[in-house]
Formats: sequence, structure tokens, C-alpha cells
Amino acid sequence: MTESPPSQFYDLRVRGMDCAEEVAALNRAVGPVVGGEERLQFDVLRGRMRVLASPDEVSVEEVRKAVARTGMRAEPWSDEREGVGAESFWARRGRTVLTALSGLLTLGGFALHAASAGGPVAAFTGIDPATGAETAIPLAAKVLYLVAILTGVWHILPRAWGAARALRPDMNLLMTVAITGAVGLGEWLEAASVAFLFALSQALEGWSVGRARRAVESLLDLSPTVARVRRADGGEETVSAGDVPVGTTVVVKPGEKIPLDAEIVLGTSEVDQAPITGESLPVYKGPGDEVFAGTINGGGALEVRTTRPAEETTLAHIVRLVEEAQSRRSPAERWVERFARLYTPAVMALAAAVMVLPPIAVGIWAGWAGWGGWSDWFYRGLVLLVIGCPCALVISTPVSIVAALASAARHGVLIKGGLFVEEPGRLDAIAFDKTGTLTTGEARVVRVVALDAGDGTGEAEVLAVAAALEARSEHPLARAIVAHAAERGVAIEPAEDVRALPGKGAVGRIGGRETWVGSHRYLVDRLGGGDGQGGSPAVDLASVEERLAELAADGHTAVVVGDESRVLGAIALADGLRPGVPEVIKALRRRGLDHLVMLTGDNRPTALAVAKEAGIDEVHAELLPEDKLGAVEELVARHGRVAMVGDGVNDAPAMGRSSLGIAMGAAGTDAAIETADVALMADDLSRLPWLIDHSRRTLAIIRQNIGFALGVKLVVFLLATVGLASLWAAIAADMGASLLVIANALRLLRG
Repeated sequence: MTESPPSQFYDLRVRGMDCAEEVAALNRAVGPVVGGEERLQFDVLRGRMRVLASPDEVSVEEVRKAVARTGMRAEPWSDEREGVGAESFWARRGRTVLTALSGLLTLGGFALHAASAGGPVAAFTGIDPATGAETAIPLAAKVLYLVAILTGVWHILPRAWGAARALRPDMNLLMTVAITGAVGLGEWLEAASVAFLFALSQALEGWSVGRARRAVESLLDLSPTVARVRRADGGEETVSAGDVPVGTTVVVKPGEKIPLDAEIVLGTSEVDQAPITGESLPVYKGPGDEVFAGTINGGGALEVRTTRPAEETTLAHIVRLVEEAQSRRSPAERWVERFARLYTPAVMALAAAVMVLPPIAVGIWAGWAGWGGWSDWFYRGLVLLVIGCPCALVISTPVSIVAALASAARHGVLIKGGLFVEEPGRLDAIAFDKTGTLTTGEARVVRVVALDAGDGTGEAEVLAVAAALEARSEHPLARAIVAHAAERGVAIEPAEDVRALPGKGAVGRIGGRETWVGSHRYLVDRLGGGDGQGGSPAVDLASVEERLAELAADGHTAVVVGDESRVLGAIALADGLRPGVPEVIKALRRRGLDHLVMLTGDNRPTALAVAKEAGIDEVHAELLPEDKLGAVEELVARHGRVAMVGDGVNDAPAMGRSSLGIAMGAAGTDAAIETADVALMADDLSRLPWLIDHSRRTLAIIRQNIGFALGVKLVVFLLATVGLASLWAAIAADMGASLLVIANALRLLRG
């Protein structure tokens, strides 16, 4: 279940927090100030840091000073859309301007250098092709290179200084040392190029996180900010959606977005629910039906009565939970963070060893003659520093997870954290609740049986009698009988003196004769006179019960219909399968999930009948909630990773014990969203195979990104140790790897 924040907390916006590297730095710097890293939560997607303490307990100013020591900047949190509008141009575009300026100055310095040296080849190699002599770099070119370096590293210098002070080397410190070393060796062009390309890679990283952020923020824009309220005098008034209280009547014209969660009170229309549920086709809605904020009204005008305030709508829940999901990191993200903590210091130590040990060894071997070529080995060490930058590795996994979460939300699948993005792709078994999950949860008439047809009584009369007696009942079975009679066009004679018999049925008079409808239990009581009616004439009870047993064996609930002298017949009702369930089960088996189990509190014959129709082999019936919990524990012990799919309320204990709780989100949306790890917002089980494919695709992309980032570094590392790689090659490989892993991760936004 999602943990709600404690009552005492405050949020800060952290400028410059784009990836796990910055989060690690903030944990180290701010953790001791607030009483431990466990009191900090981060939403990289929106640049938010939450301190789990009150301002009186932990000073906001002290926290901001600690953040400043990392080279980042903290400020009071405000709504993202308000915050963006309030930012200055420099805050929004400063990094882009400096990166572009660094590139232009590097190009200008190279042009001056080329003009002075006699051509671009001479400037690039530092050797005059005609004479073989070294070319000098003009002072003006050095100035341009220097300014290019400063503009390129402007944003990383504070962070590099913070890492150096804390003795915690990070990628910013790596690049700063490498650029400084290149300047010390007189490699001005390479130093400027490295500064520009690293600044460019950082800008691209920020852009990739921003694109994922915009994908989630687009959910915020789905819900209109105003609502057209019906006044008491019948007029209309446009007010802020946030100010509309529950129970207010709101007018929604054709083509408009529905501003708040509500219930239709007047009008019919087709509503496009894709923003919330992912359903591809509009859904017909009429009086009494629920509609969601952010969905789009079709061609009919509607009047709706609001059921939730703006901050508690289904859409608001989705946005909030997608944002909170960033803090629930996946195993791959945690592995990358642990690896990076060891990797960066190791790279610096290795680079220092390459700079110092080989020349000393060569110097000793050669009798200290020439000291073993210090500048050459120093340069190789700088190359190792550049290629050792963990940027591509660090950014690869978070961008993949955020893109996967945003894409799933667009498709009507709410995943509540990076941990649960990976889990569906690793499942070994799935347990399904029956009622409301595999079935619709609504009874329907599947068969009408005339038991005494010898005197002309037929199915129509059985249905007419039952519908007349049940016409005013709110019982689900009664509503199903009345609806079926209407569909069949059966003429219904009104019943008089109708009396409900709680738990048994109903009795009334039709055309002057007493009629009744009830359960098997009522039939037995009536024939024995136990209902107080004085009994009925002799009926072949054994024959009737034989027919009722046949219906029960097919998984049907039977309602018996009779009058004062006969048993007229029976009506068989069943909770029908959701459309497409057998196809979903087959699709899951094609994906290697052979252990599919039904857990239900229903009777065994009914459960077996539903399971047979769905294509499920293993059935556990007549279970209480605690029995379902035990069944899931047994499945986990037997198979490993097990998902539990249910309605999110009665199945909560079993969901909590399973490896992955998946809730049907449309019926009882709030409870389902809060209970499960994943919610299917349209109650569409066909999203299950999609979710598994999406998870496996995400896992594959994460593995590709990690493998590629490490592979590129290993190749350039080996080349650098033998002197075959330059700073050019190192920074190009690092930036190229960053670009490719970002592009690969963002493919997930296409779903």
C-alpha cells in the first residue's frame, strides 16, 4: 500500500536535481541536518524534496544551507504550473544559453587558431603539416577557449566544489579535474570541447527528465479549472472548479470536459473516458451513472451532481500517486545507485594510479631517465576521468522508469512505483478473485425453466409472474429478472398486496390468485407450511429439486416461481464473465504464465462453472478473506512471485501478501487505488497482458541501457590504457552513450 506522508512535513523545490547522482549528494549533505536520510523523500520528476519533520523541529533555513553546500539551490515549494510562470528567463533558459555560448566560443577559438596555424588540420593536431613543427595557440584563441570552458562548467563548478569539500567524488568533480588537467597540459581545444560537450550532455539529461515530467503534468491539464454551476434560480454561473462543493449541480455542454467527479442527474451522452481508464471507445452514460473529472462529454448536454471536491477526484488521485511513485524506486535503480557510489571513487583512484604509477615504474626501469613520460600518462589518466563519468549509467534507469509510469497511466494502468514496474514482467502465477474481477459482479438471467408446462404454463408466464412480484424490489436478482422481462417484451400484470419475505422471497396476488417467488429454502418451507401460509397442495418436491440441482451444477443461482397450487418454474441467474476473459487467460498463458488460479467465496459448483468458462484450471472456493490470504501464501511458497487481482477491498489481505496487488479500479475506485500496487482504471482485464509486456519491455530497455553504458566505457577504458583514446574520443563516447540511453528510454512513452 502507498504510505501517506506524516502530518508534519514540508516540501522544497531543489533547482538542479535531475538524477540519482544529485539525490545521493543531497542525502549526504541534508541527511545529518534533518536527523537521517530516512527523513528525506525525493521526487526527481518535479524537483521536489520532502522533509519529514515540522519547520519548528528542523529549520527550513538550515536545510537550504545544506542544499547550497551541494551546489544546488532550494526554495519554498509552490504548484509546478505557478512556479514555472514565476521563474525568470535566466532560471528557465540559463543552462541552455551558457551551453550554446560555450559551443560558439569553442568554435570561434578554433577558427582563430586555424587561421594562425595555417589551416584546421594544423589547429586540430597542433602540428604544421608543411614543416612538422608545433603550432602556437594565439592569445586571443586561448581567451575564447577559456571563456568557453568557464561557460561550459558554470553550472557544475558549485557541485564539484561541494563534492570535493565532502570528499565524495562525483561526475561533476571528475569532469572539472579532467578539464583543469587538460588546460595544464596546454590542450586548450580539448579542454574547451570537453566542457561544452559535458554541458550539452547535462542539458540533454535535463531535457529528458523534463519531457518525462511534461508527460505526467499533461494529466494535470486534463481537468478544466472552471465549472458551469446551476444556480437555484435556474441560471448558470462559471466558477473555479476548486470552489465547487460536493452535491452541486454542474452543466456540461457537448464537447466539453467534465470538471469534477460526479453522477449524472439529467441527460444522456457518450463520454470519452480514455484519459482516466484508457478505454479506446466512448462509453454511453445516463442518469445515475458516474463520470470522472477530465473525461470528455460527447454529443449530449448533461447535468451532473458533484460527488468529490477537486482535490479528491479520481484524476487528482492518479496524478498524486504517479508523482509519489518516483520515490518507490525499482531494484534496477537501487542497484545503479549503489554501483555509482563505488564506481566514481574507483575511477578517480584508477586514473590517479595511471597518472603516477606507470611513469614511476618506467623511470625506475630506465634508471630514472626521463621519469617515464609524465605528460603522456597524465593525459591517459585524464581520458579515464572523462570516460569514467557515470552520467549515462545514472540517467539510464530513472528515465526508463518515469517514462514507463507515464505511459502506463495514459493507457489506464496506474502503477504505484518503480518497484511495481518491474514486478509484472517477473510473475510466476496470478490469482484472480471471481466476483467483480473475472465476472461483472452483476447478476443476469441465463435460463427460464417451466416446470409445470403440461397445463400450458410456459417460460413467458414464469418470467411474467416473477417480474410482477419483483418490480419494486432493489435486490440485485430482482433487478436482473425485471430487466430480462423487459428485454424479452413480456407483458406484466401488476401484482397486488406484495409482501417481501426477507432472505426468502416475495408473495403477492396477480389476477386474484396468490403467487410467490423465492429461494430453494422458501420452496421447502412453503411446502412444509413453515412460512405461515398454510402449505401448498402436494408437489413432487424430489422432481423439482432434481431440476434445481441441475441448474446449481451449472453454476447458476435458481429462483423458484409458483402460485397457490403449483410450482410454475425456475429462473436461473448467474454472474456473467467480463467480455474477453477467456481470451485474456489464453494471452497470459502464451506469455508463460501457466499457474492461473481462482480464489472465491462463492460455492464450489458456481466457481467451477465460471472457471471452466474462463479457462482456469485451479479453483479454491468458499473462502473467507483470511482463507484467501492463506491461499496466496501457499501460492507464493509454491510458485514464487504471485500477483493477486481483486476488487481492492475484500481482497486487501491477499493483495498485501502477494508479490503484486492488482485492483479493478473503476468500481470503488478510491479503495482500489489506495489498496493495490497497480490499478486497472477501466476494469479491463485485457490490460493485464499489456502490463506484462510493458514491464518486460521496460526491463529489457533498462538492461540494454546499463549494458550499453558500461560496454562503451569498458572499450574506451581499454583503449585509453594503451594510449589509443583521446579526450575527444572519451567525451564523444560518454555523450553518445548518454544520448542513446535517453532516446532508448523515451521509447517507452509510446507505450
